[in-house]
Parts: sequence; structure tokens; C-alpha cells
Amino acid sequence: MTNVLIIGATGTVGSAVRQTLNRETNANITLFARSAGRITPGDRETAIAGNVSKDDDLDNAIEGQDVVFVALSGNLGNFARKIVQSMDRNNVSRLIFITSMGIYNEIPASLGGGNVSENPMLRSYRDAADVIEASDLNYTIIRPGWFTNGPVDYEITRKGEPFGGHNVSVSSIADFAKNAIADENYYSHDSVGLNTK
Repeated sequence: MTNVLIIGATGTVGSAVRQTLNRETNANITLFARSAGRITPGDRETAIAGNVSKDDDLDNAIEGQDVVFVALSGNLGNFARKIVQSMDRNNVSRLIFITSMGIYNEIPASLGGGNVSENPMLRSYRDAADVIEASDLNYTIIRPGWFTNGPVDYEITRKGEPFGGHNVSVSSIADFAKNAIADENYYSHDSVGLNTK
């Protein structure tokens, strides 16, 4: 049975991944959040309160995991650095990390694309991707479009390819994450864009 840690478990994407894993896999799930008291763990779940900026909190959560899934906002470059260091300390190699479309200037002008250097919000996501790509981890970076509701329906673009569309459903992100959690070679050492077909 796979042990999966979800960092950012109470956010939109973290919650969707949690639901998908519970419904479609037999994974043991650890839910890491600042306010774990708001979480009611299910049969295969454990909730842990912690701060991503604190090494002890991360080490406590990451030890013994097979996969770490991250969906956070804020100072993502620093968060990514802390998570990578903790994973190295605890000999955990599989990381799946949510960033954002646009961090490689891959959004066509027709979809409102611009330059990451002109958008401070994207800079944090790009910093995180740079930290992860420089690591020795078995990572998959997910760059979703704007979140929408709706069914699983998405296409995948790779780093260096133009982004295919502007939006993607949260259920599609969760489906991709489920596949990446189940197969350590699924888009391994890759940064993928997700958008609605």
C-alpha cells in the first residue's frame, strides 16, 4: 500500500486529490495542514498540523512516506526548498508539486500570455520549479490552467511546448495526480501543463 503525504490538504486541489485517492486507490494518506483540526480523517487517513517552514514539522510528516504531493500558495520557492531538503533527509524521492501555467512563458498571446519577469505572482511559482528541477528527486511538476469545476477532461503539454488552453477542472488535476502517485515513472522528471481539451 502506498503512503501519500498531501501538503496543503485543506486547499481546493489538495482536497480534490484527497477525495480521488480515497475513492479510486487504497493509499494510506497523511494530510498536512496548518489547521489540521478542521480535518476529519477517514479510515486510511491521518491528519497532522504543521508549518511548512519548520524542518521538524516537515520531517515528522515526510518520514516513512512514498510520495509527497504539494499544493500550496505563498512563498513557494522557500517552501519547495524546505520540502526538498526534508525529503532528502528522510530518503523520500517522489515529489508531485503544483505550480502554475505561464512560468516558462509558454502561454500564447491569444490566451493572455506574458513574460514571467513581468508577473510577480508567477515568479514564486517559477522559483519553486527551479528548486525542484535542480534537485535529485523523482519529481513531476504540474502547471494547471485556471481552476474550474467539471468532469475529468484534459490534455497534457510538456515543458517547451505551448500551453493548450486557459482552464482546467480541479477533477482533472486530481486525476493526473492520482496517475503520477500510482506510477513513479509517470511524467518523471518532467514539468507538465494541464488544460481542458
